[in-house]
Amino acid sequence: MMVTLPVFGKKEVYVVNPSKIIALGLNYRDHIAESHSVRVRGFTDEVPREPILFPKTPNVLIGHEEPIIIPKFLKTYGFEEIRNDYEAELAIVIGDRCKNVQEDQAMQHVLGYTCMNDVSQRNLQTGDRSGWFRGKSLDTFGPIGPRLVPAEAIGDAQNLNIRCRLNGRTVQDSNTRHMIFPIPRIIAFISMNFTLMPGDIIATGTPSGVGPIKHGDAVEIEIEGIGILRNPVVEE
Repeated sequence: MMVTLPVFGKKEVYVVNPSKIIALGLNYRDHIAESHSVRVRGFTDEVPREPILFPKTPNVLIGHEEPIIIPKFLKTYGFEEIRNDYEAELAIVIGDRCKNVQEDQAMQHVLGYTCMNDVSQRNLQTGDRSGWFRGKSLDTFGPIGPRLVPAEAIGDAQNLNIRCRLNGRTVQDSNTRHMIFPIPRIIAFISMNFTLMPGDIIATGTPSGVGPIKHGDAVEIEIEGIGILRNPVVEE
């Protein structure tokens, strides 16, 4: 599905078309502390020594006000409880092809920032022997928006309030300064492993307060200086 974002301060839209989406797990200390409640393999109370990376495939992408769709096939597994979680995250959009970026040059490769909801299917994320891939990459499980804010217009991306509201109630409330690995370190580490291409998206991790969503819910991700990304939740 093609997603377009208005560009802050410009009379144009940005077409979201990444070659890859790389996301970080366990990048906020308070989220590590609640890892027992998520009950996902690989979550521990240990602070990671280097960024924990996993992929989300581009089919996850939807825009502002588009529905997060909980797939009906999940009911065929007989899970005691089907759990799909919201995760509020700051997303980085890469501006150019880059490899082996040094930390002190990393911010030069950022096109802009937006909000992302790293929706996660916990049953699959816990049970799949191959890891987190499937549980993170179901269709519509990556809302993004509501706009792209160019890097030069965001101010200090490492000091932005980030919140999530579920049905109007605040469930996540933090600031990007609480990341374990800051943005330059994230970009440097990822580009050491993979060549980053223009339009690639990096989801920088979520703070504490993650929890389940169900049919009829509405999720709002708000990041200071970017805006509010809102998506309803429906069952297929």
